[in-house]
Amino acid sequence: MKKILFASSETHPLIKTGGLADVAGSLPVALTGLGQDVRIVMPNYQGIKNCEPGRYLCTVRVNNCDVNLLETHLPDSEVVVWLVDYPPFFDHPGNPYNDENGNPWPDIGDRFALFCRIVVEVAMNRAYLDWKPDVVHCNDWQTGLIPALLSLEEQRPATIFTIHNMAYQGVFPASTYNLLNLPGQLWHQDGLEYHGMLSFIKGGLSYADWITTVSPTYAQEIQTPEFGYGLEGLLAHRQHTLSGIINGIDINVWNPETDQKIAQTYNSKTVAKKALNKTALQARLGLPVSAEVPLFGLIGRLVDQKGVDLVLSCLKEMARMPLQFALLGSGDTSIQVRLQDFARLYPDKISITIGYDENLAHQIEAGADMFLMPSRFEPCGLNQMYSQRYGTLPIVRKTGGLADTVVDTLPQTLADGTASGFVFNDAVPGALMETIKRGLVLHANKPLWQKLQRNAMSKDFSWENSANQYLSLYREI
Repeated sequence: MKKILFASSETHPLIKTGGLADVAGSLPVALTGLGQDVRIVMPNYQGIKNCEPGRYLCTVRVNNCDVNLLETHLPDSEVVVWLVDYPPFFDHPGNPYNDENGNPWPDIGDRFALFCRIVVEVAMNRAYLDWKPDVVHCNDWQTGLIPALLSLEEQRPATIFTIHNMAYQGVFPASTYNLLNLPGQLWHQDGLEYHGMLSFIKGGLSYADWITTVSPTYAQEIQTPEFGYGLEGLLAHRQHTLSGIINGIDINVWNPETDQKIAQTYNSKTVAKKALNKTALQARLGLPVSAEVPLFGLIGRLVDQKGVDLVLSCLKEMARMPLQFALLGSGDTSIQVRLQDFARLYPDKISITIGYDENLAHQIEAGADMFLMPSRFEPCGLNQMYSQRYGTLPIVRKTGGLADTVVDTLPQTLADGTASGFVFNDAVPGALMETIKRGLVLHANKPLWQKLQRNAMSKDFSWENSANQYLSLYREI
């Protein structure tokens, strides 16, 4: 049995801004199910909910601050959560990174530096908890100082640093280094220094024993200038200790056989019943009700990263074709306005819902025939996995986790039973449009389409699968 300390700035369902929280709330549970001793450590934000209040454990002094450690549990699980309680930093309305008006916290560097210092004390068994981990699993820039600080310790635990999105790096002016009172021996260009500034993420990338990211293809992509954001050289240098492991999905929440949020449950043997979800969705969205017309879905943030601009470029042509399109999402205001204009022009073809609605998300996954996910980059992505589980064939660009989880429908993959969606290469509207047309041609062939649906629905995207890969990595390092 391994003792694993899982350090994260957010954990679902306690507090969530993105996919990192889903991983932090699922992977430790899956590892515990495999017989490991896992503890999560995260800051005690004011916004935390869905758990019993933390009970006081001890007070640890770091950098002239007295910091309390509290203990609670992930809901409906045995997994212990240690909350780093320092009210001057964390007891404010807002989320982990922004205040209630959406502005970044001005002292965000101080906050996460303090968090990292406390994690180091816990990891070195200096926090009066009588528990020392074998592995400290750090996630994203907010935990980047942990491997760096642990590198200065004797008999330290092994460290893993997971990149969820290279675009966020935690870079601060050089003056911050002294203000944070960090050890001088870490300040050099192979350490925390990055072009004369302090980079939190470099602490993880330079000092962790192993680096992972959330898909094998993304692990390759971040070694190139397009996806490495200036750190591709360091990542290429560390390629022998860098690997990609796909995130899992919550197969209890996203299960068409038991989903209470959809009109009609079904499985791969009763996939014909899926059509009832389409007609229920059409009725809910005010689209003409027809089980025959192909329905395309899209759920996601309306930003360029997600390739929504490609979809916008195709909508006029799509509106002239025998199909319907249902979108749920929010983001860039100008994109929202353009989408809503299309919905007004083509009310019997296009439905746009701005915002987020968990029930509608499940209904789109169950009701659509195809799911559009033409991302410019996508470290892992979850909706393409939800879609396959629901027999909704994804149309994706060949990048990151999309390339690793969707098998393009070609003569060979049809023959060997692996085809589960449609993949295109170039981030241009023409390539997306061709792939949509390819999907429409195959959709017209009902027996073939049902075979593709069954292929997609038979894939294993469970967290247990991913947890086993992490576990063998912990044992290796």
